Amino acid sequence: MSAREFQLPDLGEGLTESDVIAWHVGVGDAVALNQVIAEVETAKALVEIPSPCAGVVTGLHAEEGQTVRVGEPLVTFDVADGSGAAGGAGGADGADVEAPEPVPGSPAPTLVGYGAAPERGGRPTRRPRRYATPPATPVRPAEATPLATVAPTDRARATPVVRTLARRLGIDLTSVPGSGPRGQVTRDDVEVAAAALAGGAPAGRAPTTDAADAVETRTPVRGVRKHTAAAMVASAFTAPQASVLLTLDATASTELLERLRSHPLARGERITLLALVARAVCALLGSHPALASRWSELPDGSAEIVHPAHVNLGIAVATDRGLVVPNIPSADALGLPELAAALTQLTRTARDGRTAPERLTGGTFTITNVGVFGVDTGTPILNPGEAAILGIGAVRRRPWEHDGQVALRDVVTLSLTFDHRVVDGEQAARFLADVGAVLGDPALAVVVGSATGTVSTGGAA
Repeated sequence: MSAREFQLPDLGEGLTESDVIAWHVGVGDAVALNQVIAEVETAKALVEIPSPCAGVVTGLHAEEGQTVRVGEPLVTFDVADGSGAAGGAGGADGADVEAPEPVPGSPAPTLVGYGAAPERGGRPTRRPRRYATPPATPVRPAEATPLATVAPTDRARATPVVRTLARRLGIDLTSVPGSGPRGQVTRDDVEVAAAALAGGAPAGRAPTTDAADAVETRTPVRGVRKHTAAAMVASAFTAPQASVLLTLDATASTELLERLRSHPLARGERITLLALVARAVCALLGSHPALASRWSELPDGSAEIVHPAHVNLGIAVATDRGLVVPNIPSADALGLPELAAALTQLTRTARDGRTAPERLTGGTFTITNVGVFGVDTGTPILNPGEAAILGIGAVRRRPWEHDGQVALRDVVTLSLTFDHRVVDGEQAARFLADVGAVLGDPALAVVVGSATGTVSTGGAA
């Protein structure tokens, strides 16, 4: 037997550190090759760390909630000499061969693909999680029941990240009232319940205190919040940003969306105003290429403007972990139903904390829908590396001039923030006016040409 130290690998996209969210093993546990040993949170996603070898855990080098940098020790194993390890290949006798040691000074291998797939027989099993200290509140029988046998009313609505936090704090989610959409339990709800439990109050509500007894609380800035803060500061102090706004009558678009609810051309997808705006943006960027370009500094001090071949459309998504902006690669190649399906999948994956790191970089244009929060408009900050971001406000039923008369119409405000190094004010205004024209009359989408000169009908489907 020999000791093997496993260091936190590069999880992709140049990420330099991660927070340990939960350990799935403890000291003394025997683990198999590729067995999940920990769950970590990067600045972009929640990632499961598989074991690089088979052996016995002899040391955990970080506590839950601790930040670990890439290359720092994570776990120490006691492994049999010649046992299988990450990157090994099957030998003639079927045994795995130890992977060669990395070359000194070379970059650490990324997480993707570093583990060899172990041979398994029968159905896979899930190891129960072990905790350094037992939860303060026992898990109720409903939480321990297999998902297939749990009635919908017995399972609290919460993302995997929130469930992990609740388990770590010993909170029974079924006893916590959710303040999120449709009663979803949020991170704040769990933290309030934990504070109440620590103070001896019922776990469903915050402890009651007099104003004189109230004290401030402090939350460490980690993960997505830390990444977002750094990105926004870099964006605000790097690119000279300006904004233009447009308020328009979008009644024709809302009527189209109503017809598409039961129309065969929707292909069963729920098509929203966000999807319609996204389709219009993708179609129009072909004739307004500056809006999807980016400024690039060169080593010699000069600069160039890069024009991507396709639109990787970023969508700002509010999650329990903070704001993330995953993107849909080559969104300009998708029709309206396909784009609506991609938006639904993107949002669900982001809120579950499972967005792949490569989907969080490389965006060319971003849309943020602040209207879902009842906000009329705003001036969003650019996603770093992009030249423009479009904000969609809430659709309001307002008196509006229509056909020479005042009538109640569906009115929405669009706001476009742009990098003035790449985009001139005239270019930004013309692009926003074109987007508004398509939303005001979706039939115009049939004459919107792409960069190749083809005619797109996706916006009018």
